[in-house]
Amino acid sequence: MIVIENVGPRSPGKIRRQGRKRTLWGVLFGLMVLIYGSHAPLIALTKVHGQVPFNPSSCVVMIELSKLLISLATLVFTGGTSALYAAPPLVRVAPYAVPAILYALNNNLVVLMQDYMDPSSYQVLSNLKIASTAVLYSLCLGKRLRPSQWWALGLLMGAGVCHSYSSLDLGGRVKAEGPGLHITAWGLFLVLLYCCVSGLAAVYTEKVLKSQKLPLSLQNLYLYVFGVAINGISSFFVAGDKSFLEGYSGVVWAIIAGQAANGLLMSVVLKHGSGIGRLFVISCSMLVNALLSWAVLGLQLTPFFLLPVIMIVLAAFMYYR
Repeated sequence: MIVIENVGPRSPGKIRRQGRKRTLWGVLFGLMVLIYGSHAPLIALTKVHGQVPFNPSSCVVMIELSKLLISLATLVFTGGTSALYAAPPLVRVAPYAVPAILYALNNNLVVLMQDYMDPSSYQVLSNLKIASTAVLYSLCLGKRLRPSQWWALGLLMGAGVCHSYSSLDLGGRVKAEGPGLHITAWGLFLVLLYCCVSGLAAVYTEKVLKSQKLPLSLQNLYLYVFGVAINGISSFFVAGDKSFLEGYSGVVWAIIAGQAANGLLMSVVLKHGSGIGRLFVISCSMLVNALLSWAVLGLQLTPFFLLPVIMIVLAAFMYYR
């Protein structure tokens, strides 16, 4: 998000420009929330006999490849092809490998954690990434947050926990049919590592994007070249018994398109805004996820659904006022 300071009288032209900028950020924010929130319901729609029919690792590779191709096309259409003719210095490109490694590590941690805890415990504890991102944002980027902003982020994390707990009992079906809540010491370590890596990936990506005065499309190109390479290697080792494009349907391609668009939009937020805005996007997407799950999948909303809604609105007011 961009905070615009009021300095002296503002001309009508400046007011209109600021209004357009706020509108564009609002549209960007809303689109990202919608894509994030629709991700889990779309995956649920692809399941056949309760199982995902496609190879998840190949899906990640296709998402990274889509972002790479879109970044390349954007660079060409904006007249930045001259940057492709000369080999860039290693010191400029190497930093983009770090976020790709961190995101690939996180993707594998999510899968690994399922063996040491139930999905509900993961859903609740993963909200700790709000705290880890805020702390790393303050330490690594030197951003001083006001006490009210720390309280706002704490409230945002609390909203995520409340939403997660409120969704544990969907009409009694989860408790009646699924396994009970459980988490091992190793699982707790892994979820804490996941939250720290998630925060570090977001903060480091923001630092790299803002520290280099390069077109965003070129920076994305560097980032997703490493993303395709690293996730492609990872996919080779965890392919399982499914072929690369096995089980792909129109819904799967919609998931790939949506996640690719969201990754590119997030780079705009990190380049021109703040990584804290990413936390509000993720938190708001939980509510969209719940509403879509109710409308599309028939899952029951609990009476506590409005509580995290109120907490997120209050947190946004406290942080951005």
